[in-house]
Amino acid sequence: MLNSNAKLHTNHRGGREASRRELVSRSLQSAQHCLENQDFGTAYAHYLLVLNLAPELKTTVKETFQFTLFKWAEELDSLARIQDLFNCYEQALELYPNDEVICNSMGEHLFRMGFRDEAAGYFHKAVKLNPDFADAKENFYRVANWLVERWHFIMLNDGRRNLTYLRAIESAVHSGSKSVLDIGTGTGILSMFAKKAGASFVYACELSKTMYELARDVVAANNMEREIKLLHLKSLDIEIPKHIPERVSLVVTETVDAGLFGEGIVESLIHAWEHLLLQPK
Repeated sequence: MLNSNAKLHTNHRGGREASRRELVSRSLQSAQHCLENQDFGTAYAHYLLVLNLAPELKTTVKETFQFTLFKWAEELDSLARIQDLFNCYEQALELYPNDEVICNSMGEHLFRMGFRDEAAGYFHKAVKLNPDFADAKENFYRVANWLVERWHFIMLNDGRRNLTYLRAIESAVHSGSKSVLDIGTGTGILSMFAKKAGASFVYACELSKTMYELARDVVAANNMEREIKLLHLKSLDIEIPKHIPERVSLVVTETVDAGLFGEGIVESLIHAWEHLLLQPK
C-alpha cells in the first residue's frame, strides 16, 4: 500500500513537472510570436511568466528579456504611463537585481523625467556592478554635474578653510567630544577629520542620494567605512536610538556661507542642539 501511494505521489509530481515545462514552452513561443508582431507588452508578460515558472532560464533569455523590457518601456513612456513603466522595471530588477544594463536603463528614464537624484543612484549601482560599463559611467558623471554644486569643488580645494576645520575639530575632540554628528556631510571630509582626531563614534547624515553615495565611496577609499556611520537622512529625521544610539557631544557642518539659510542648516543645528547634542551640565 505504501509503495502504491509513493508511486501515485511520484506520478503526480511528474505530471506537474510536465505541465510546467509545457506551459513554459508555450509561453516562450507566444513571447517570440508577440515580438515578431511588435506586441512588446504581451511579450513582456509572457517572459515574466516564464522567468517565474522557470528561473533556471534566466541566463538563456536574459538578452531577449532586456530587449523586450526596453521596447515596452519606450511605449509606456510615450503613453505617459509612468507608474506602469516603473512597475515593469521593479519587476525586472526583482528577477535580475544585479543587472547593470537594467539599472542603467532605469536611471535614464528617471533622469529624463527629472528625478536626477534617483537616477544617479541607479547609474551609480550600474557602475558598481560593472566598472567598465562606459554608458553607465558617462550617465553617472552627467547627472553628477547637475547635482553636485560647484561650491563643493571650491570648498574641497580651499586648503586654508579645510585646515581651520581640521584644527577646530581636533581641539573639540581632544577636549572631550568623543561622539560626533556631521550634518550635510557631502564628501565626508569633516567626518574623516573627526575620526582621525580620535573621536570614538562618528555619524554623518546626507539628504542627497548622489552625495550620500559619493561619501560612501570616499569614506571606503580611506578605509573608514566601519568607523563612520553614514545615514541617508535629514538631520531633522534622525531618531535616538533608531539611527544613532545616544546624543552626541559635537555637531559639525560644512555649510557656513550664504547657503546656510537656503539649505535649512540653521533649523538642523537647532534640532541637533535640542535633541541630538548632549546638553552642558
